[in-house]
Amino acid sequence: MVNLLHLRTLLEVTRLGSFAAAAARLGYTASAVSQQMASLERDTGVELFHRSPRSVVPTEAALTMVRHASKVLTDVETLLAAASRSADSPVQELRLGIFPSLATYVLPDILRNPRWKKLGIELRVWVAEPSQTIQGLRTGGELDLALVYQVGQSGLAWPHTLDRQWIGDDDFRVVLPASWGIREDAEMQASQLSDMPWIMHHPGTSDAVVIERLFASCNLHPRVAAYSDDFHASLEMAAAGLGAALVPELALRHRPPGVVVLDVPDIRLARNVFALLINEKRTAQVQLFTELLADTLRGSTATVHAGSAATMPKSTQKSTPKPRT
Repeated sequence: MVNLLHLRTLLEVTRLGSFAAAAARLGYTASAVSQQMASLERDTGVELFHRSPRSVVPTEAALTMVRHASKVLTDVETLLAAASRSADSPVQELRLGIFPSLATYVLPDILRNPRWKKLGIELRVWVAEPSQTIQGLRTGGELDLALVYQVGQSGLAWPHTLDRQWIGDDDFRVVLPASWGIREDAEMQASQLSDMPWIMHHPGTSDAVVIERLFASCNLHPRVAAYSDDFHASLEMAAAGLGAALVPELALRHRPPGVVVLDVPDIRLARNVFALLINEKRTAQVQLFTELLADTLRGSTATVHAGSAATMPKSTQKSTPKPRT
């Protein structure tokens, strides 16, 4: 019989292209992922990957299996959740810690989704930064599940006893004042943005350290016009012409008029979003909730990309005029 956990791992290996990357996303070791995939190949009797020292390439059999695995997993988890509700209680209380932008732009969409009403979960919500919600998961804390993010490999630490599940990535984008005359989604090099005024994170924060290193690595030396850790404030200041900013896609869900979003290939950075859960709190209902969360986050970032494409001017302007200061 096929192990459903192995199917979930198969989806990540196929999506990311390596055992190591899938392991990092799922909280396993690369060896554990390799063993799961070997077991799945034995169970199904087909070769799933062409392996090389640096990557794995899915076979046609693997791609066919992936096309059906997502629906199978959702259907099975729905049945388990229904059984859990009827066997135990009609409602499971879930004490949720969530960071502000996820609470603003993703959680409301979940609560309006018909799938949510079938889960049988009663939420108790704490909106706070990840460092605060992690504290709520410690022994005797007030939370069952915390939704947190990391930028790069720095910043957060959590007890090894917690179960970690990757939810998705919230990519950062470069935004400029529209008044600078650079077209929407123009492709530029980071060095072309050097010496322009920028709105930056406060120095010393974990996010600021990662961003400063990234900028330095691609020869971008910003002239700081403002410090702000509030992405909405940064967007409004950018719209008013104060400077460029680096903001996550979730914040761009309701971007103000007066800013353009650039494609800067050498600036690639994301907030990696994880669900941290006390192991004994894991149920089929909670697993379905995290799946719904991941689906909704993907839909939110897709909306941002579609919005950028829809607002892109037809001009093919390539010039990069200096901003008015």
